[in-house]
Amino acid sequence: MGTARTRALLGAALLFTSVAAGAQEPAWTAEARKVAGSVPPKLLTVLNEEIAASGPEGAILVCRDKAPQLAKAASEETGWAIRRVSLKNRNPRAVPDAWERAALEDFDRRAAAGESPATLEKAEVVTVDGKATYRYMKALPTQPLCVACHGPADQLSPAVRDKLKALYPDDKAVGYRPGEIRGAITIRKPA
Repeated sequence: MGTARTRALLGAALLFTSVAAGAQEPAWTAEARKVAGSVPPKLLTVLNEEIAASGPEGAILVCRDKAPQLAKAASEETGWAIRRVSLKNRNPRAVPDAWERAALEDFDRRAAAGESPATLEKAEVVTVDGKATYRYMKALPTQPLCVACHGPADQLSPAVRDKLKALYPDDKAVGYRPGEIRGAITIRKPA
């Protein structure tokens, strides 16, 4: 009977600790999570429409042109600077800065240790040019539709390979399988 009571008390203590820890999360983190989560579904919708209309090779232009437009519109609407980054970038503008690189490398280590890439995030207040800045990143797992352009190089269609070679001669963003971390959405704003 003492063991059951000890377990109940321990369970209550753990529940209280997790509730208290959740209550201590800064409000800006919840806002950042919401902002970061708003862009990928819009991009997936546009990608699916373009793939249906013109195949995967047509969707390459969506990622190149439409994704930055969606990020810019969301940035203007929310006040957060939004972009996508990757350790294996396709777009030369998607190279991570030092903070983003460290977060992406941590995401890779955590995923290799068994954490779900869909849950990986980092939120931190950092100093940028002497000013406090909110920074948030959320891992972007490779979706099944993404492998048509980001999958193993030998499995890409000739049309996709040709388009990638023409648009991205220094492309590093192939070899992914569904569920692997393709990169991250990263957002920031002054504190």
